[in-house]
Amino acid sequence: MEQISLSASDIFGSDEAFVFSRAELDIRRPPQLHVQDFHEMLWVQNGTVRLHTQTGKRDLNEGDLLFISPDQPHGLQGRRAKGAHKNDEASMVVSLAIRPGVIKAIGNRHDDLSGVAFWGRGIEIAHRDIRQLAALNQAALQLERSPRRKLFLEAFILPLLIALDRPPEGLSPDAPDWLISACTAAQNPDVFRNGAAGFVAATGRAHPHVSRTMRRFLGITPSDYINTQRMEYAARRLTGTSDPLAEIAADCGLPNLSHFHKLFLASHGETPQRYRRARQRELVQPRP
Repeated sequence: MEQISLSASDIFGSDEAFVFSRAELDIRRPPQLHVQDFHEMLWVQNGTVRLHTQTGKRDLNEGDLLFISPDQPHGLQGRRAKGAHKNDEASMVVSLAIRPGVIKAIGNRHDDLSGVAFWGRGIEIAHRDIRQLAALNQAALQLERSPRRKLFLEAFILPLLIALDRPPEGLSPDAPDWLISACTAAQNPDVFRNGAAGFVAATGRAHPHVSRTMRRFLGITPSDYINTQRMEYAARRLTGTSDPLAEIAADCGLPNLSHFHKLFLASHGETPQRYRRARQRELVQPRP
């Protein structure tokens, strides 16, 4: 299929790091796919949108987020729900086109972005729930009112990138999306406080299936993974607060202090008390 090419030289002003726009989509299928020589992020604000690529089509719903790298043929089409009236609310997307070179520079500074968003496989899709979408729209409103410079673009995009699900260290990008999402969720005390059961609940899968999948992709059990998250959280609390050990252990979901000590010692090679004294004292008053 013949393609339409969009060039950054036709889109960006001489001093613009980004171009922000909103558009209602035609419900007719795009006659051609298009490619561009710049990165673009867009999300579905209202309705349903059909994404066309060279390999097929996929319907996107409100809150779905696209990260499109250069030279990726694609097209967008508005979709009406069955029985919808022609005067019903149109499908709308919000687009953020980013000047060439900006995304590469961000990726060069942050290795943690490997495999995420623009640093993925060409066109990456993520989803924002109702609360996350509201926060994204609020941030976008502020960006829309800002000067079109890189500083303001990065202030908008970096918090979003941090919040996206990403394969934890040691986990292949080929791991199932549900496992990646659960590993991200497991960093939250509300999840790891409930132990392996909390992790399994975050996956929405049966415990035996979760255990087999984790062994395949991480080589550990859900309990091992959760305990690692607990001890990393405990270490941060020990260094950054004066909270009692019993309180920290309880917040980790480990009210048994003896068990908490055992896990912390195995994870960090020091008791919680020694770890706290050393990190807090040596940071504020280093030894010669």
